[in-house]
Amino acid sequence: MTPCRASAEAPTSILVLGIGNVLLGDEGAGVHAMRRLEREGRFGDVTFADGGTLSFTLAGLIESSPALIVLDAAEMEARPGHVAVFEGGSMDDFLGSTRKRSAHEVGLLDVMALVALGGRLPGRRALIGIQPLAVDWSEAPSEAVAQALPEACARAAELIARWQASAPARPLRSERCSRSAGPAAGRRVHQ
Repeated sequence: MTPCRASAEAPTSILVLGIGNVLLGDEGAGVHAMRRLEREGRFGDVTFADGGTLSFTLAGLIESSPALIVLDAAEMEARPGHVAVFEGGSMDDFLGSTRKRSAHEVGLLDVMALVALGGRLPGRRALIGIQPLAVDWSEAPSEAVAQALPEACARAAELIARWQASAPARPLRSERCSRSAGPAAGRRVHQ
């Protein structure tokens, strides 16, 4: 894919996407982290979206964003509550290293592959993974994951600050791209 010049109409927003099922304990870690980060309310030009358990309908939202931060429970074979950031190619490698890393019907890899096929992969992208302890019926995460949420939010805030302080993201798109206006800054999107 070759980068396409961002037009004046291109959204400058960073999309923060929390994914997971909040009824399955630690599986909802990404949504819990996204909601916590949103409540802090200190970010301009950031769109927050509750992606739930994912679906291909999120592809349009992702492809309209020049920058993407995904918060999600991720199987990393680490201690429960461990937080890791996978940025750019590292995110792609992590998602591609195994086909099934979560209980979602449609995986993040599947959605990102669909976006990439359309030549509209966000120029900046990162996955902030939180190692789950228990994925079972519960509306609250385990203590280990609950204690990790502030760290996950801090890591997301660091990315937001760094990305907003540097040059605008160049979306990785094919030359035939045309940029449509994306979600309004600060808007919350529910899927």
